[in-house]
Amino acid sequence: MSARTGAGPVEEAAPVDPDYPVTPVPLHARKSFLSLAVVLLGFTVFTPTMLAGAALGPAFAFGDLLLVILAGSLILGTYVALLGYVGARTGLTTVVMARYSFGHGGSKLASLLLGGTQIGWYGVIVGTIGDLTAEAAGWESYGAKAAIMVATSILMCATACYGYRGMYWVSAVSTPLILVLAVWVVIRSLDEVDGLSGLLDVEPTATMAIPVAITTVVGTFVSAGTQAPNWTRFGRTGSQAVWACLIGFLIGNGLMILFGAIGAITFGEGDFVLVLYNLGLVGWGVFLLFGNLWKSNADTAYAFGVAGAELFERPRKTPFVVGGSVLGTLLALTGVQNHLVDYLGLLGTFIPPLGGVIIADWFLRWRRGIPEGQATTAFDLRNLAAYALGSLAAWGSKEAEIGVPPLIGIVVAVLATVALDRSRRDRAGSAGSGRRATTGT
Repeated sequence: MSARTGAGPVEEAAPVDPDYPVTPVPLHARKSFLSLAVVLLGFTVFTPTMLAGAALGPAFAFGDLLLVILAGSLILGTYVALLGYVGARTGLTTVVMARYSFGHGGSKLASLLLGGTQIGWYGVIVGTIGDLTAEAAGWESYGAKAAIMVATSILMCATACYGYRGMYWVSAVSTPLILVLAVWVVIRSLDEVDGLSGLLDVEPTATMAIPVAITTVVGTFVSAGTQAPNWTRFGRTGSQAVWACLIGFLIGNGLMILFGAIGAITFGEGDFVLVLYNLGLVGWGVFLLFGNLWKSNADTAYAFGVAGAELFERPRKTPFVVGGSVLGTLLALTGVQNHLVDYLGLLGTFIPPLGGVIIADWFLRWRRGIPEGQATTAFDLRNLAAYALGSLAAWGSKEAEIGVPPLIGIVVAVLATVALDRSRRDRAGSAGSGRRATTGT
């Protein structure tokens, strides 16, 4: 793999896969800012995010809810924007960048963690479609619900195999549709409580600790956000990637959580499917949601496809898109979508430190060019230790209910990476001084 300097990516011969899953995206394949923003906004304008919002809504007064959503979205948006910047500057996916931070063998941890969690998300989305469709049609048969899950999974898998272009066009159509549904839910919900003043007067009907709530907001897209470089690597500049990420992950994701929460607050209901049912929107909701979920799950399948290509060191993503889609569909058939909040808490704990190490390592060691030979190193034990420390800190914070676990995990991972890199440089400096002293004698 050729090096990438801070000035611009090096042109390469065309790989087997036109989406460049394991090689830098060359200049001629880079996309416009509008294209990048459409893809990332379409990625985060995502119905299961409304489910997460619906779980948060009944637990807080509206003012407190806004603060929770803002705090979580700021953490998520800043984290993803920094990773997106690195992706645009290198032209590499997250899992390939991990080769340079964790070593060739250590990067397999990132591929397993990121690819595996995306397979879980894929199952959540497929299962959500099955539940919504069965609710709308009044079907009680598990077989009918399962058939819907399998059929929609095939369509999403095919779109992901087509690549960036397919996801762009589906996003351009589906994003306006889901925004229409979201605004519709808000308007109807406000009617139920006699406007904004009535919404502000609604008392919480459930309880949730603020750190858990913020972690849930971050967890909605922290796994996918850690893989934002999969798309920002198509950006022409780092600043384009930053703004596109902020539009998608700070604004788009935050609004979807808020829309879902408003619907849940007015009915005191944490199940978004039942919120739609109570609003009389299930039929139209399924139509509009399907377009959105189609695009979002195509992105998800694309993410575990490129992770699989890196894990098994193959130049094509398609076999891994298909295999992951099958596994995700099997998870949906077992009801993985019914454990969303617990799953988001898990993602919000163990994935942010991974991105924290990559961000810190890039600014410390390879912002002016990829370190020669680093990708062939078996394991970078210092950076793996930094990730372990960040994950341990996030897990401890979650168990003790102290602070915000995702933020603590990122900060500890960054600080550990900086400290361990300094020890690396000190040792290299000492070795160099010793060699010079020996030569002088």
